[in-house]
Amino acid sequence: MAKTKKKESKKQILDDKSLEFLKTYINNASPVGFETSGQKLWLEYLKPFIDTHFTDAYGTAVGVINPEHPFKVVIEAHADEISWFVNYINEQGFIYLRRNGGVDHQIAPAKRVWIHGKKGAVKAVFGWPAIHTRHNPDQKEPTPKPDNLFLDCGARSKKEVEDLGIHVGAVVTYEDGFEELANGYYIGRAFDNRIGGFMIAQVARLLKENDVKLPFGLYIVNAVQEEIGLRGAEMIARRIKPNVAIITDVTHDTQTPFINKNIEGDTACGKGPALTYGPAVQNKLLNLIQDVAKKSKIDVQLRATSRSTGTDTDSFAYANDGCPSALISIPLRYMHTTVEMLHKDDIKNTIQLMYDTLKTITPETSFSYFE
Repeated sequence: MAKTKKKESKKQILDDKSLEFLKTYINNASPVGFETSGQKLWLEYLKPFIDTHFTDAYGTAVGVINPEHPFKVVIEAHADEISWFVNYINEQGFIYLRRNGGVDHQIAPAKRVWIHGKKGAVKAVFGWPAIHTRHNPDQKEPTPKPDNLFLDCGARSKKEVEDLGIHVGAVVTYEDGFEELANGYYIGRAFDNRIGGFMIAQVARLLKENDVKLPFGLYIVNAVQEEIGLRGAEMIARRIKPNVAIITDVTHDTQTPFINKNIEGDTACGKGPALTYGPAVQNKLLNLIQDVAKKSKIDVQLRATSRSTGTDTDSFAYANDGCPSALISIPLRYMHTTVEMLHKDDIKNTIQLMYDTLKTITPETSFSYFE
């Protein structure tokens, strides 16, 4: 069990400095396959709280506490956000796209974006015909689809687009950023799953500030390319070969219109982190986390998955010889939109739950189903 040199002082889970980092981190673009700028911000924030760090060839970033210890525990999130790729530029200077991850085409019309070209970011908008011009009693109104959406950056020809440094393969992200709403809600682009990277960094901060000495090596992992198949986690799990992995990601708040609780379950923002049951989730580790939550008086919610969790949990669980893995999720409204919404209390409680769980695990903790 973790030890402290002195009586643990009460540190703020969310202080002004950490919230300022959250805003900066959310507002920074970190699209799938191009996560580097966000990873640099994250590592710079994390460095005071860790002993060492490393990265891999595709950009996954890892902070390490007690790197010499043979028993390895991972806390993990993914750094990438959904986005678009420039796919075709026509002679009039309009830019057509293809998806980079599960971006929602229905929210795109009239959105402002950044095109990340070779000469820097270029402002553009998703053009869409005015309502006056769409009215035709003989035809059905057009609906947004990946093959009819286009960007307008103000260029009047293909050459003018290219002169701005825009090219096929340039990545496109939405402009929208962090905002605070009433009653403790935050909104932003890419809380999925930049909030996870923020939370695991706060766990590292609390361990450092409270002088907690862990009896194992802790690997704080911010993985890339989750949105296109858990690829970053797959690579880094093989490299670290952890003994235990706790993954954090977002899950659906199911209280809003259009969501069927019979299918999606009953999960609400503000009612605590959600713990997942499913084949990839190791039951003894899940039970341990539930026991910690009860002891720490942290309310949790429960979700169930079938074949997979759809998160990096799956990559860690089935890597190497099998790694006891669990998923702690934070409820989120309007996933894969530019107004993803979550609750401040859930952020605090998820951080606290991960922190208290790490103080409970030791190299002697058995995760065998036969003991």
